[in-house]
Amino acid sequence: MTSPLSGKTVIVIGGSSGIGAAVAKAAAARGAQVVLAGRRLTSSVDNGVRSEPVDVTDSVSLQRLFEAVGRFDHLVYTAGPSVRAKTLSETDLTEAQDNFNVKLWGALRAIQQALPFLAEHGSISLTSGQLGRKLAPGQLIKTGINAATEALGKQLAKELAPRRVNVISPGVIDTPAYAGLTEEQRLAMFAKAGGALPVGRVGQAEEVAAGYVLAMENGFMTGAVIDIDGGGVL
Repeated sequence: MTSPLSGKTVIVIGGSSGIGAAVAKAAAARGAQVVLAGRRLTSSVDNGVRSEPVDVTDSVSLQRLFEAVGRFDHLVYTAGPSVRAKTLSETDLTEAQDNFNVKLWGALRAIQQALPFLAEHGSISLTSGQLGRKLAPGQLIKTGINAATEALGKQLAKELAPRRVNVISPGVIDTPAYAGLTEEQRLAMFAKAGGALPVGRVGQAEEVAAGYVLAMENGFMTGAVIDIDGGGVL
């Protein structure tokens, strides 16, 4: 059966590694023309996937990206900063603003610049995380960003209709986001986090990518928050 993504153009912002890269691979496997965009990327084409540089904190950079691609069908936004757990008293609020600037305001900038090029019945998939609803000490920045992303996703689903807007909310996923840990620390953290989940393990980027594919392919889905967290919010 042919995928609804076959022949469509998909832009994945924040796709240099991890979840974004997995989404790009999954979409390309379904016949989509994929443009992978990120700050650490250069213009190139590899295995049919086109890479382009972009700075999500810069509206002009985003405008150049969409002008270079032209009309497209699906926007996936997975860009996000690395945020360390800190209490409010320990938090550098300027650094916190920078975090919001990448994940929340960056997504809004991208959507704003994308609208003239996004197909009338296209889709937008944003990324939150389980800490938007599962509260934990020291996680106020992630909680704020993720909760705001989920609220805006629902609001934009109304405002931008008939374009569809959904939010994918991953749990603890084995990705390069934890590259700052030693191998021993990473495995210990995954074992502890996975052991507390109903599924008994942490997730893989490919499993989360399936949620973005669902959001793009299912034309009757909008305003949804798709939890892919092994039961982490339960």
